[in-house]
Amino acid sequence: MTEETGGGRWRGLAKLGAVAAGLFAAAERRRRAAISAEAHVLANEQAVELAAERAALRTAEQTARQLAEHGSGSADAPAAPPEGGAVRTDDTVPAPRAPEPDLLVGTPEHPIPSAPLGRPTNPVDAVPWTLRVAAESTWRLLLIGVALYVVLRVVDTLKLVAFAAVAALLISALLEPTVSWLRRHGVPRSVAAAITFLAGLASIGLVGWFVFWQVSSNLDPVTVQVQNGVRQLRDWLLTGPFHLTPDQLNNVTNQITTAIGKNSEELTSAGFTGVTIAVELLTGVVLTAFTTFFLLYDGARIWSWVLRGLPRHSRYAMAGAGPKAWATLTAYVRGTVTVAFIDALCIGIGLFMLGVPMAIPLAVIIFLGAFVPLVGALVTGTIAVLIAVVTVGPAKALIALAILIGVQQLEGHILQPLILGRAVRVHPLAVVLGVAAGSILGGIPGAIVAVPLIAVTNTVTGHLRQRNAAGQEVFQAIEAARKQ
Repeated sequence: MTEETGGGRWRGLAKLGAVAAGLFAAAERRRRAAISAEAHVLANEQAVELAAERAALRTAEQTARQLAEHGSGSADAPAAPPEGGAVRTDDTVPAPRAPEPDLLVGTPEHPIPSAPLGRPTNPVDAVPWTLRVAAESTWRLLLIGVALYVVLRVVDTLKLVAFAAVAALLISALLEPTVSWLRRHGVPRSVAAAITFLAGLASIGLVGWFVFWQVSSNLDPVTVQVQNGVRQLRDWLLTGPFHLTPDQLNNVTNQITTAIGKNSEELTSAGFTGVTIAVELLTGVVLTAFTTFFLLYDGARIWSWVLRGLPRHSRYAMAGAGPKAWATLTAYVRGTVTVAFIDALCIGIGLFMLGVPMAIPLAVIIFLGAFVPLVGALVTGTIAVLIAVVTVGPAKALIALAILIGVQQLEGHILQPLILGRAVRVHPLAVVLGVAAGSILGGIPGAIVAVPLIAVTNTVTGHLRQRNAAGQEVFQAIEAARKQ
């Protein structure tokens, strides 16, 4: 069975699920309407019984009052008949007459008596409605906040596993089209997944080796140029417009050196040694590679297993939201890689033409930084500008800065809308706030995964909203067909 047939079957199941959900929602509304109608009838019956009791009480009071007047008056005078009652010939108290049925229903002529004024019996009735709504909303928001805090604490505790899983999802979204292309050409899925995984791993290894080779071969000349540039910068600070004295410059240098030493001691005391970082990095790489391979090989069955863990009434909705979220993630990763490659290529060519050393490794660093939208390439490009200041001079460094700013404008106004298009509908403000929050919570990995997480959440929310609207339309169509 081809993937297109499988996709058609999934869409058919999704439509069938939407119709079933609509029918379930219609039945649930009818049940609630019946319960509400029964409650309304019961309330009316209670009001009628209360009105009857009060009418009988008033009749008894009037009869007692008339008997008292009859006792105080002439013994020969006949007693006046009570209101609505028959004339009695004996001295017994007449039984109160039940009110007429038409008087039990509230009318302008005979309204139902209201409750007596004063302090309410139930203290809840004294609370204003707006305050009740505010209190209900507040404790629910607090509960959601506590749940999010617990989730973040768990993620922070297992951050190595969490970041490895997210990185594997991003890499799988980038490599999945290749696996699908090989499957369409008759290659078994296991072989296609293995070929794609090994090719991606080899590509990453070649890029890393090339960057290491470029840095190691140009390290000595660049070190000499940096030392000369620092010396020239020091002379410019002494003889330039700032007119700093050697003592002032030495004090600033000592303060910077002391601050760096203190931070290094804090990092070392916290346990972030080079060996620990290397072990964690190696563990994260192995987990990411392992997870990526199995997502490429068995992603469909893993998704089916996840769906079986959800509540039964939520499976149909998430079964339709899953493919849309995956399509959004795939479009985001492929578009981001394309935009990052264009940024690195343009800035790298500019640095090479200006004579900045290690232009190709700097371009690779800019490529990696561009995975953080809007600000990543700018931050990593600033490193290239600083290197240009101490190696080729301030004039060429200003040209490099102009190239960097121009490429950023090209990315924000042309590349992002043209390449990503409507696949990822995220406002720039949401991107900036998401990157800032992700960097605060998870550092550089958090800044990288923040925007795709926001994009996927936006897609899933929009799908569920459209599905609810479709369910409403199905319910209305069923009700209209029943009335005809």
